[in-house]
Order: sequence, then C-alpha cells, then structure tokens
Amino acid sequence: MQNIGLILYPGFQVLGLSMCATFEVANIFAQRPVYEITLLSETGGLIDTSAGFGVNTAAFDEQRFDTLLVLGDNVVRPVSAGLVDYLRESSQATRRIGSICTGSAALAEAGLLDGRRVTTHWSHARDLQKAYPKTMVNEDRIFINDGPIWTAAGMTACVDLSLALVENDLGVEMTRQISKHLVVYHRRAGGQSQFSVMQDLDPKSDRIQVALTYARQHLKADLSVENLAYVANMSPRQFSRVFLAETGKSPAKAVEQLRVESARLMMEAGDHSVDSVATEIGFGDQERMRRAFIRAFGQPPQVFRRAHRN
Repeated sequence: MQNIGLILYPGFQVLGLSMCATFEVANIFAQRPVYEITLLSETGGLIDTSAGFGVNTAAFDEQRFDTLLVLGDNVVRPVSAGLVDYLRESSQATRRIGSICTGSAALAEAGLLDGRRVTTHWSHARDLQKAYPKTMVNEDRIFINDGPIWTAAGMTACVDLSLALVENDLGVEMTRQISKHLVVYHRRAGGQSQFSVMQDLDPKSDRIQVALTYARQHLKADLSVENLAYVANMSPRQFSRVFLAETGKSPAKAVEQLRVESARLMMEAGDHSVDSVATEIGFGDQERMRRAFIRAFGQPPQVFRRAHRN
C-alpha cells in the first residue's frame, strides 16, 4: 500500500482536499487498498480550512510516506521553519514530493525546487520566480513533473495532478475509469494552458476589439496584419503598434493563440482528425499546427487527440 501525506496548515484552500476522491476511487476500482491518505500538519490536531471549518490532522513525526503533497492557499503565507525542516528530511526517503498552488513556496523554501521546472497558480507564478530565482517557473501549465517533484496550478488542478499520479502508478486505463466515475475530463494534459487566451486579450479601443472579433469568427481566413488592419480601418503599421500596446502581444501571436485554443477545443469536443482541424482552423497543414501547439502547450496536438479517443 502507498501512503500519501497531504500537508495542511491554517487557512489552506479547502478545494485541495478534493484530490482525496481520486485516491479513494482508485482503491475501489483496484479492489484493494492501493492508497492510504493521512492529513498532516506541523502541530497536529484541528486545522482550519479556507472555508472556516476544521479538519483533524496528525503531527509531523518519523512516519515515512511514498508521496507528500503540500496543499495551497488563497494567499502566499510565510513558510514555517518546522515545515521546511520536515520537507528537507522527508525528501531523502519519499518517492514523490509535490505541491498545489502556493504550496510550491514551501518546496522552494526547502530548496527542493532549485533547478527544477515547476508551476503554480498563474497569479502567483511571477512572485515565486522572483522570490526563488533558482527555480524555473512556468506560469501557464496545469501541472509539471520534474523528476521526483510534481507541482500543479491552483484550484481544480489538484484533481489533474492526483489523476496524473495514479496514472503514473496504475496506468492510463485506471485513470480513465476513475475520471469517468468522478465525472471529470480524463486528466487534462500537464502542458495545457491554465486559462483561455481570450481572458488575456482585453483591448481598450473598439477598433482593436473589432479586429479580434473578426479574427475569432474567421480563423480559416487570411488573418495577416494587412487584412486585420483593413478591418480595423487603420494602417498596418499603426495597427501593429496599437495592438501590441493594448494586448501585450503582436497580431501574429494573438492569431496563433486563438487558432491553437480553437483547435484544442475542436479535438476535445468532436471526432476530428488533426489534419482536418489544421485546415478548418487556418493553420493550413499539420506541421504548422504542431509547432504552434508545442509553443503553446509544450505538447503536440496528437496528445490531445489521443486523450479524446481514450
């Protein structure tokens, strides 16, 4: 049996406990006790959640765990010396150590993320990178596995991480069954973006908004700077300058991100081949779409296609 320790502290984000259901259902489908979960804290006893109610925990001791996961919080709190010491000591005998959301700060404080590729909630990612420059923070990933270290974005990403851990232990077929039972998507790929590109594009002027709306509705068309500038009733040079100032992206980069997001959604929502999606969304060919997917998600489109088929 694998012992999983979930490390809590006062005010931790209660949604993190939802990952317990993944391990619980894994035991059900395996028809044997594969996982045993222990809620841990530095002091033990009742620990308040972010929602205000408390959960009972066991204090740090000499017990060893196969997997240790530090849960996150709605804010970044100072990491206690006791937690840092516990993580450093446990890392020598623990197969996997991970974090959800701001729990990554505890791993970083213990020096476990030095030289590692990691992620956290997008709103805290830059602060984590600044505070711990030896880490390599990617703010736009659902989860990242780097050796024995597993880090995940915030909120519902804890479920994706728990499914990934089970898949690592018991295989993809088991996680398919578990995700279906939990009524969730069959584990979003770790390289998937944490949020929609449209949430990141918020131009101030109507002309740039009109051009973006046109692009979203005509992804298969020629969305060159010249054509988008014509839609916005601006010169290409002026359009490029204003677009970059208002969105933080060049028109070409924004169009690529719109196409990538639409292509991903098509493959997840229907029985579309990679080639047909590339044509329909305006990439023209599979190779251009493959390069765009790797830039955006760190994985080729075939990964999302296989996930849909499974």
